[in-house]
Amino acid sequence: MLGRARRGDRYTLRRKVLTVFGASFQVLDAEGRVIGFCRQKAFEFREDIRIYTDETKSSELLRLWTKQVIDIGARYEVHTPEGDLVCSLQQSGIKSSFVRDEWKVFDPEDSQIATITERGAVAPFVRRYGGSAAMIFPQRYHLNRGAKGDHIATFRQHFNPLIFKMGVAVHRDDSPLDELSLIGAVALIAAIEGRQS
Repeated sequence: MLGRARRGDRYTLRRKVLTVFGASFQVLDAEGRVIGFCRQKAFEFREDIRIYTDETKSSELLRLWTKQVIDIGARYEVHTPEGDLVCSLQQSGIKSSFVRDEWKVFDPEDSQIATITERGAVAPFVRRYGGSAAMIFPQRYHLNRGAKGDHIATFRQHFNPLIFKMGVAVHRDDSPLDELSLIGAVALIAAIEGRQS
């Protein structure tokens, strides 16, 4: 079972870009072992993402879902297979639509514990308005404690036109976030990015 996020932890989310209906992705640990697998359905009005421990889909790792249909400002919940709330993530609506992506992360008691912010001045603009030129500007995010606290982790997209690949590097081991929260966050960002691409 996954535990607390620790300094030096690394994960990679890998998703094929050229798929006809839906998408599938893998979550790998630092040694390249599959620790998560998801087959995302196409044409869903509400996100309901289930991540399993491997490609057999025999054991569920976590579930992400939202009650809302409209994405702008929707809150996405990360649950254990037993239904316990791990955390929730809410995109900053207008800012994320026009400037750069920003997500607020809340604990089960609804207190904000972290913020995930897209980095860069030019890249976010080009990604939104540059058409195919956006492919050469990979995304990079910083996950900070609270609203503007200590830098906890970095999410970084690796440039590859055929495979969406995002790495997660944990920089601090005193984070209130656990591994399920981090995997849920990077999976949600990949799912939203995949739908917008």
